[in-house]
Order: sequence, then C-alpha cells, then structure tokens
Amino acid sequence: MNRKSVAGGIVAAIASIAPLSGVAYAQDLDCRDFVFQEDAQAVFNADPSDPNRLDEDQGPDDGIACEALPHRATASPSQTAVPSAATPTRGVQGGAGGTVRTGPSGWDMSVGLGLTASGALAAGLTLHRMRRT
Repeated sequence: MNRKSVAGGIVAAIASIAPLSGVAYAQDLDCRDFVFQEDAQAVFNADPSDPNRLDEDQGPDDGIACEALPHRATASPSQTAVPSAATPTRGVQGGAGGTVRTGPSGWDMSVGLGLTASGALAAGLTLHRMRRT
C-alpha cells in the first residue's frame, strides 16, 4: 500500500469522526437537579431500581428520594399536588440536555450509515488489491 492511500484513509477516518466529538447526552440525575422532593420522588417511583441513586441518604434505603429537599406547599383540592411525569427543572444543567431523547437522531443515523458504507468500500478495495497481486 502506498503512503498516499494510508494518509487518505487516516484523513477520511478523522473527518468522519470529528463531527461526533461534541455529542454527549447527560443521563444521570442527582438530587441537586430537582427543586422539590416530590419531583425527585416521581422520578424514583418511575424506576424503583434507582439508577440515578436518588435514595442515597445515610442508613438503609427507605424508598424516599432526596429527603433533604424541601416539599411543595400543600395544594388546594383544585390543584394537582404532584405532576404525573416530573422532569428536572434546570434544563441543561439538570442533566436532561434540554430535551428528552428517545433514540438516535437522523444525523446520527446518516453518519453511522456513512461510516459503515466507507468501511465496506475500504474492505472491498483492499480485497481487490490483494487479489490483483
């Protein structure tokens, strides 16, 4: 293989990976991401296996998330005390990234397909060159 082919392959690999270097999705929530204990409790109740470690106070786990947070003022009967699906209140700082992502975006899929096609093409060209010699 000549040097130009190797250098071109390296440049192509870096160019295809560089756009993805800034992508990071924050997934972990902490007690500091919530203003009220009820919001943290709603997230804890959605997944009692506690992947966010919201029930990490001293002593045994008691099923109460973020006990040190303040509670909401009691609501009148016409108001709902706890929303059905609580989310962090600090946006990007809260760990949700400002939006809830359920899967890869179209951009992520197209980059992945491009990398797959490039790899297949490179493998095919390598096999073709090996057979020629």
